[in-house]
Amino acid sequence: MKKYIYILLVCLFASSCGTYFNQPFTQDKAKTGELTPRSKILEEFPLPKDPVVVGVYNFKDQTGQYKTVENGSTFSTAVSQGATTMLVKALEDSKWFTPIERENLNNLLNERNIIRSTREEFRKTTNPNEPKLPPLLFAGILLEGGIISYDSNIVTGGVGARYFGIGGSSQYRQDRMTIYLRAVSTSSGKILKTVYVSKTILSQAIDASLFRYVNFQRLLEVETGITKNEPVQLAMKDAIEKAVESLIVEGIIDGLWTTEEGPETNQIIVDDYLKEKEAEESTLLYGRIQTPRDYKNAFTFRAFANSVSGDYLKKPLSYGGSVGYSYKITDHLDIAANVSYQKLQSGLTYEKDMVGTDVNLEFLILPYDNFTPYAYIGLGALFDLEEEGPTAQFPKIEDQFKAQLGIGLSFLVSDRIALKGFLESNILFSDELDNVVSGKRDDYYYNFGVGLNYFFGRKRNDTPLEIERLDNN
Repeated sequence: MKKYIYILLVCLFASSCGTYFNQPFTQDKAKTGELTPRSKILEEFPLPKDPVVVGVYNFKDQTGQYKTVENGSTFSTAVSQGATTMLVKALEDSKWFTPIERENLNNLLNERNIIRSTREEFRKTTNPNEPKLPPLLFAGILLEGGIISYDSNIVTGGVGARYFGIGGSSQYRQDRMTIYLRAVSTSSGKILKTVYVSKTILSQAIDASLFRYVNFQRLLEVETGITKNEPVQLAMKDAIEKAVESLIVEGIIDGLWTTEEGPETNQIIVDDYLKEKEAEESTLLYGRIQTPRDYKNAFTFRAFANSVSGDYLKKPLSYGGSVGYSYKITDHLDIAANVSYQKLQSGLTYEKDMVGTDVNLEFLILPYDNFTPYAYIGLGALFDLEEEGPTAQFPKIEDQFKAQLGIGLSFLVSDRIALKGFLESNILFSDELDNVVSGKRDDYYYNFGVGLNYFFGRKRNDTPLEIERLDNN
């Protein structure tokens, strides 16, 4: 058991080993701010044909959310109030926009008045040919929006174990931030495009401890741990940069602007963006990937072990397998037909080779997830392969009918292949399966094993977004 505890502790610390082995013991000097994964993508984006002059008056925190604390209250906001500055920086880094000062426009106008009045005085006394102050740039597009939500503790959880004074645990918490960014034409006031981006913020804590008597009256206590919080400022910077990138590509799609290289580069950018967007739109809040089942037909293959629960005390395991066909009636409901071969054993002497047929209704609990539990119920029959002689027939067919019900898990490996694990109970309508009639309860047996579904046929036309909308309704 101890080795399993050690393995668990190693796994816990391996998940955050970079932070754990770089703990701060000295003060750090000031340095250039960290980049996000999106920063490099934005800086390396293809150049535009003509940069667009944009103005940002106020991209503000609209959540009204304060930091959550375990005890007491706080007046510190959950997100930075410098979102406008971050947006201007992202616009500048992209090279697609020429941002102009609008957040502190009064300061700019006051300073220009000072310059203008100073030049007037200078012109009167020394240089009558002093040029006038050039006019301000005006924006063709205004960028509006803000941080519209900050949800705390959307997911919390952890894992831990302790054995004879040795133990460890890991905990996590996830918050979520959402921003909207829209482009508005200054000539008409028309909203040209709106984009919506969300970003999760992860906090983790791990700890391990040892509490052991190493000798008489000698107690050893060891504790270690670390807590790691994703900086909210970097998460917000990442979300804003993603919003700027989305705005650029959405503008290319709508013909608002174009790249310097022209249509071919535009198409490459748009294709990559739409592929990424399709994957993101098919993923729900908690990372659940929504994949529509594109095919209605499937061949099924199963291998399983079985155990007969009859009138004998000894219940040895045996084996079997089946092939079948299933058809999708709805996204949640399938109908399946199977033919199986299995060897049934019970007690010391009973052993028979049986062929079975069954028809089941299968219910997929999460039909659009790659990993889903499912349940099924149906009717079937068993036939004895060992009957011989002039009276050979499937004996007492009316007594060999059965009902089956089962549960399982299905994992979609690709759009055509799913792996399955299942547990099934088969209830016969007689007590004669093991050739012994005893008691009031009919015989039954269990199957448990693994299987594979191979999907085929014509693809459906549903998109992941349409499927998600249907699921939500």
